Amino acid sequence: MNWTYRKSRFALWLIAASLLTSAPAQAQTVRTAAGVVRGVTEGDVDSFKGIPYAAAPVGADRWRPPQPLPPWQGQLDASEFGANCAQAGWPRGSGAIAEGSSEDCLFLNIWRPAGATQGAELPVMVWIHGGAFVGGSGSGPGTAGNEFAKQGVILMTFNYRLGRLGHFAFPALSAEHPEELKGSYAYMDQIAALKWVQENIAAFGGDPNNVTIFGFSAGGVSVHSLMTIPDAKGLFHKAISESGGGRDGVLTGRPMSEDNADPLYPVSAETIGTHFARKHGIEGTDAAALAKLRALSVEEIVDGGQESDGEGGPRIYSGPILDGKLVVETAERAYEAGRQARIPLIIGNCSGEIGGAFVSTSSSKEELFSLFGELEGEARAAYDPDGNKEFAEVVTKFNTDWVWAEPGRFAARAIVAKGEPAYIYHFGYVPAPMQERVQYGAGHGSEVPYVFSTLHARWGAPEATPEDQELAQTMNTYWANFAKTGDPNGKGLPLWPAYNTQNEEILDIESDGKPVGKPDPRKARLDVIEKAFKLRVAIQSRGGI
Repeated sequence: MNWTYRKSRFALWLIAASLLTSAPAQAQTVRTAAGVVRGVTEGDVDSFKGIPYAAAPVGADRWRPPQPLPPWQGQLDASEFGANCAQAGWPRGSGAIAEGSSEDCLFLNIWRPAGATQGAELPVMVWIHGGAFVGGSGSGPGTAGNEFAKQGVILMTFNYRLGRLGHFAFPALSAEHPEELKGSYAYMDQIAALKWVQENIAAFGGDPNNVTIFGFSAGGVSVHSLMTIPDAKGLFHKAISESGGGRDGVLTGRPMSEDNADPLYPVSAETIGTHFARKHGIEGTDAAALAKLRALSVEEIVDGGQESDGEGGPRIYSGPILDGKLVVETAERAYEAGRQARIPLIIGNCSGEIGGAFVSTSSSKEELFSLFGELEGEARAAYDPDGNKEFAEVVTKFNTDWVWAEPGRFAARAIVAKGEPAYIYHFGYVPAPMQERVQYGAGHGSEVPYVFSTLHARWGAPEATPEDQELAQTMNTYWANFAKTGDPNGKGLPLWPAYNTQNEEILDIESDGKPVGKPDPRKARLDVIEKAFKLRVAIQSRGGI
C-alpha cells in the first residue's frame, strides 16, 4: 500500500520550517505492531507524524467501528502529517471539503525526547482536539509537542472522524452487524487511538501505565465521555478537560431512537439520520437505503457542514449519541452516581468564553434574569450587583458559567468525592495588544497556545512578549508535571491548590497573566447557576462547543 499517497500536502509548512534550521534533520526508526516507522530528529526532539492507527474508514467501513490496520512492509515515512478528517471547506456552501482533509484520516503523531528508547518509561500525554465534533485536527504547529518533549513527556495527537462521519444513526445501520457498536464513531476512534498507545507507546520510550488524556472544547467534552464510557476504562490514568463543561445539554449525548426521550434532545439520532437521507433523495430506512447512503460522496456526507436542511428545516446532524452500549449514560449522570473513572483531574475554562445568544436568546438583562424564576434576585446580585453592567458583559459571563465554569466545578466535586485530587483553573489573561478588541475576558481556547507553549503559531495574534513567554512556560510545566505525578505543582511555580469544597481554591490566571492560588472569585455566580440547574429553570442549553 502506498502510504505516502495518503499523506496530507497541507503540511508543506514543515518543509519550509526545516530549511530554516541550521542542522539537517536526522531519521529515527521505531517498530510498531503494524511495521516500522521512520521519523525525524530536530535538535532534542524526535517526531513521528502521519502514523495510521486503524484501517481507512471508507466504503463498506463507513459508519463502522475502526477496523484493524493491515501491516506494511519496509519503513513508513513518518515525516509529514496525514490528512485531516473530512470537514467543511471554505467558503461554506461551496460543496467542497476542506483542503488537506479526507475520509481516510485515522492518523496520529508523536513527539518524544530525542533518542528515547524502550524502557525509558516516560509519561505520555494524548491530546484530543476541539472543533465542535465537526472540525479541527490533531495536526499543525499550534499543538505540536516539542515543548512537552523537552519536559521529558511524550505527546501524542490524533484525528478522529467528524460530523456525520463521526456521529450518525440510521435504522438499517442499527440492524447491520448487531454485534458491533453504533452511533459515536468519533468516540470509537478515540478509544482505538488509546488502545494503540497501550500496544505501541513503550517502543517509543513511553509508559503505557502513565497516560494522561487532555482536550479542549469538544476534546474536553470527549475527556468527560471517556471518563464515563466503560470501553475506555483503564486506557488512561489522569485527565485534563479544558473548556469541556461536565453537565448535560451541550454535545453530551442524543438518544439513539425515539424510545429514549430526552427533554434536551427531543429528536432522536435515527430520526435525524432519516432526515439526512431524505435530503439526498433516499427514501425508506432499509438496507437498500443504507447502501445508497454509503454510496454518497464524502462531499455529500459533509454537505458543507450544514446541520439542518435549510433555515428552520429538520435537523440533519446529531452530534454525540447516547446509544446505550458504547455511551451508556451522560457524564453528568455518571458523575452524580460516582461511576466515573477514579483518577486525578485538571479542569477549567477561560473567563469570557463566548457572548451572544449561546444559551439564551434574551436581548436584555431583565429578560435574562427573569429566566432564573425564584432565583432572579440572587442572580442579579451575583452578576450585576450595582445594576450598571452592560448586557454584553453579563451575558458573556452567564454563558461562560452556565456551559463551562459551573459544570467544571460540578465535575471536580464528583472527583474529590471519590477521594481523587482535582485542580481547577480560570484563565483570564488577554495580551495587552488585544485588550481593545477583547472586552469581557479571555475567549474560548485562549489558553491552548500557552499550554503547548506554541505562541509563535497563534494566527493573527501579536508577537509574544516576555510576559506571554513566562506564562506559556509556567502552564506547559504545570501540565507536564501533572502528567508525570498527578500534581501540577513543582519547583519555582506558583502554588496551585488542590480543590476542596471547604476552601474552594483554584488557580486564577489573572488579567495580568500572573497565576494565583486563591478562593474562587466566581463563587456567588456559580452557586446561583448550580441552584438553577437543580431547579431546572427555563434556561435550555443549545448550540455546540
